[in-house]
Amino acid sequence: MKPITTVSALFALICSSSVFAANLKIPMAFEYLALDGTQIETNHFTHKADLALTGGTHKIAIRYSDVYDDPLSESPNFIKSSPFIVTINVDDAANYELTPAKKITDPEAFAKAPKVVISQANGGAADYSVQQTNIQENSFLGRLFSVGQQGPEVDVAAAAVTGGKPIPQPVAQPTAVEAMTASPASQAQQPNQAGQMLQYWWQQADEKTRKEFMSWAIKQL
Repeated sequence: MKPITTVSALFALICSSSVFAANLKIPMAFEYLALDGTQIETNHFTHKADLALTGGTHKIAIRYSDVYDDPLSESPNFIKSSPFIVTINVDDAANYELTPAKKITDPEAFAKAPKVVISQANGGAADYSVQQTNIQENSFLGRLFSVGQQGPEVDVAAAAVTGGKPIPQPVAQPTAVEAMTASPASQAQQPNQAGQMLQYWWQQADEKTRKEFMSWAIKQL
């Protein structure tokens, strides 16, 4: 009977640990970048809203990332803020929620300095602070035409900051001529607007439309 009792106790401990894990939830217009020095892997086609956390202090890099309709061009515009660092003291089994400090009416102005609040799902107060950064993402055109040095990737820099490490220094980049004459195998693929558009419409599509698209995409391989 003792082995059975021991196994039962371990099972109960595991279950209780998973049940009482803390959680942070963010809206669709925000995305996680890093947690305590480690990049957070995300899927371009699925928004990651929940982040499991253990009790204690954590540093989380998050950024505002949204698409809005431009009244002038009548087309969607993509906008991303610099990462901001949330330092939060987590209580075991608490559920936290991050929201904008007020309704976002001007996405471009909000992206310059995102103001957010964090509270517990039960209405309780959260112990946290928010630090803005000036880490900028290298634009596609910047990577195409710039000469000299460029900053590190946003994900890499965010991981460094949340891990208490200095931001990696810029590295020398090839000139435009060198980049355009390099062999295809040596040219890294870069995200572009087409990929962002695909991600946007995938998130807006219903299950039936997604299945039809996947069926079409597989046929193109």
